[in-house]
Amino acid sequence: MSKRKKKGHDDGHVDESWLLPYADLLTLLLALFIVLFAMSSIDAQKFQELSKAFNSAFSGGTGMFEFPSPMPDGEMETSSVDEGEKKDENEDKEKEQKLQQQIDREELQVVQNKVNSYINKNNLGEKLETSLTDEGLLVSIRDNVLFAPGSAEVREEDIKVAKEISDLLVMDPPRNIIISGHTDNVPIGNAPFESNWELSVMRAINFMKIILQNEKLDPSWFSAKGFGEFQPVASNDTTEGKARNRRVEILILPRTGN
Repeated sequence: MSKRKKKGHDDGHVDESWLLPYADLLTLLLALFIVLFAMSSIDAQKFQELSKAFNSAFSGGTGMFEFPSPMPDGEMETSSVDEGEKKDENEDKEKEQKLQQQIDREELQVVQNKVNSYINKNNLGEKLETSLTDEGLLVSIRDNVLFAPGSAEVREEDIKVAKEISDLLVMDPPRNIIISGHTDNVPIGNAPFESNWELSVMRAINFMKIILQNEKLDPSWFSAKGFGEFQPVASNDTTEGKARNRRVEILILPRTGN
């Protein structure tokens, strides 16, 4: 009789083994909702902490959650597009700059040809010369074309040459122009100049004064410098070298940067 009761009790017992997978499913759903919430949050630090915890619990190794700072959807693509646009913009600017520099150089070559024609016409090839450099168009004038030895005053007979040179400096559009004086290394021994530096400065200024008598030239375009003996173009050991170093230079600057 006792056996029958025991059997009857077993037949009425409810099997609860299904609760285990159900509980696991609820746990996974909870984990999923937590992850989704973390991904929607701006707090990257919380996401990183959660990602480490889930990686450790689920995989025990390296997983997708180990990225330290996840990038929002579309941001990577936008960033790549922005970088491409910036690169194209920089390339366009470089091309435009090179084009402007080429145009500017061609304009300076036109001015150089005009000055060279004047030099050839007046047989001044041994006293005036031009060169196109990275700094601009350089016109070099020997000091004996304009000045007596040791003097900073333009000679009366050379004022005409200075005025003719001023006509060559009328340009459209205008450019900044630097006039500089240079000497050899022979110490100056006459008043009112105590050094070749002072002599070179005054020669540049006095020559510029003659140039600016041309009403078509704006004084704001011009500046004067004196370098004395400190920027020679030839050796001061020879008479010919010293003659080349005694000069006035006109530097016509580019309108664009290099």
